[in-house]
Amino acid sequence: RQEFILLSDTLGVSMLVDAINHPKGGAGTESTVLGPFYVPASPAMAFGADLRRRHLAEAETCLVTGKVTDEQGAPIAGATLEVWQTAANGFYDVQDASAPEWNLRGCYTTNARGEYALVTEKPVSYPVPTDGPVGRMLAAGGRHAFRPAHLHFMIKAEGCEPLVTHVFVDGDAYLDSDAVFATKQSLVGEFKPGVGGEEARRFGIEGPYVKLEYDFGLMRSR
Repeated sequence: RQEFILLSDTLGVSMLVDAINHPKGGAGTESTVLGPFYVPASPAMAFGADLRRRHLAEAETCLVTGKVTDEQGAPIAGATLEVWQTAANGFYDVQDASAPEWNLRGCYTTNARGEYALVTEKPVSYPVPTDGPVGRMLAAGGRHAFRPAHLHFMIKAEGCEPLVTHVFVDGDAYLDSDAVFATKQSLVGEFKPGVGGEEARRFGIEGPYVKLEYDFGLMRSR
């Protein structure tokens, strides 16, 4: 579970390094922390495929769509987006012995128009692990352990700088007090009720759902 990465995150060191390496400015999407629960080599997923490998009763279905563009706004075909998140029970798959392998993890590729699409569940806020040194540090400082709800993205494309970022859920109670100091206003997405109809049929969604539309901008390699 990478306790040292978690310690760096909760002390704000990770975000300090991120700010030094990625100073604000330019047309690209802002970056944020990788976090301690990234797992490399997640499986390739088809356009619009469902990231869920099990369906929890308390989970809210979520459709995520958008584009990946360069700093001039031109669409980037063939960009890869590794996506990972917690489940509705507040755990990543690697924390939950009952979760199927690769649950809520996958790698998507943009189409010729730079578009991506995936079906998942709406992320929820959750506490970082507190049963080790990080938990004792947070308790000693009188701090809570919660992170606001978010989706993780690692986006790569030929000729561009890789991007590690989140998209946070608007209105989350912990946006202003993230335990790892990683929130940025530009990374807060609006989750709206899904429109249903042809959109739902296209992505195989049954019943109510929410939708996030979020575009990512990559910076060309210097």
